Amino acid sequence: MDRRSLGREGLQVSALGYGAMVLEGYYGAVDEAQAVRTVQHALDAGVTLIDTADAYGGGHNEGLVGQAIAGRRDEVAVATKFGIVFDPAGTGTPLATGWGFTLTINGRPQYAKQALEGSLRRLGVEVIDLWYLHYPDPAVPIEETVGAMAGAVRAGKVRYLGLSNASAEQVRRAHGVHPISAIQNEYSLWRREDERRLFPTLRAVGVGYVPWSPLGGGFLTGTVRALEASDFRTRNPRFSQENLGANRDRFAPIEDLARSIGITPAQLALAWVLHQGEDIVPIPGTRRPERIDENVAAAGIRLGRDLVARIDALAPPGWAAGRPLLD
Repeated sequence: MDRRSLGREGLQVSALGYGAMVLEGYYGAVDEAQAVRTVQHALDAGVTLIDTADAYGGGHNEGLVGQAIAGRRDEVAVATKFGIVFDPAGTGTPLATGWGFTLTINGRPQYAKQALEGSLRRLGVEVIDLWYLHYPDPAVPIEETVGAMAGAVRAGKVRYLGLSNASAEQVRRAHGVHPISAIQNEYSLWRREDERRLFPTLRAVGVGYVPWSPLGGGFLTGTVRALEASDFRTRNPRFSQENLGANRDRFAPIEDLARSIGITPAQLALAWVLHQGEDIVPIPGTRRPERIDENVAAAGIRLGRDLVARIDALAPPGWAAGRPLLD
């Protein structure tokens, strides 16, 4: 697979990464052995960026990734995040998500140091390649948090820094403390706001972009018709019974277009994201190895300018029904 640069500090990864959050049962059950094999299959397929977070499964997800990369450390850029307090006894700042629940966020320097040691231990590595602040803490100046993260770089425990769910202003302030290599925000054919609000800033200062949920939480695969009650997406307004039906109608032309050119809707959605710039590395997640192969194949699809323009017209910014997460 082609490689892309994230930021100007030297981080190079495969054009398509893998998001491991899906291995924690949020989209349906998956056993531990299958989860480890899935991550290893991603590596076998040429994916070099594996993304996790300490809050996924209360640390369990980092442990799965650690098992999967054991003995293969030189093949992978490990990315993880901190800042969501997953210990019930922990303290921080409440942050409403819009999904019917509130997160507790802690961006204080001491918490950052504590979180880093836990991630290193669970991942079984001596250094984290890309370390993100999962959400900026509204109660802590981002300069303080990034200052502590920069200390981890100087200590040799982290190679590159990132921010997740961040605004353009936060990027500029953070980048003034230490170079930021990547921003990880939600972005896909049904979540395009960052094109206007964030992309100009990232390209002005030289920061890469890592879209989470590049397949719209699986919606853009064209396979979501209903959700089980245990599926966490039932909290997402875009997957409500009313909005899900409206979105199926609105995005049906995208599915039809994909099939008319001989690729799957998921491949079209990922190829479109990849065509938005060489500084973009999406991280789709899946529990099934065959879907990894399908996704990886999207990195080799070339869309002509006219076709990209046609896709843009079929799914313009704001086209999806339902308020997005943390809008």
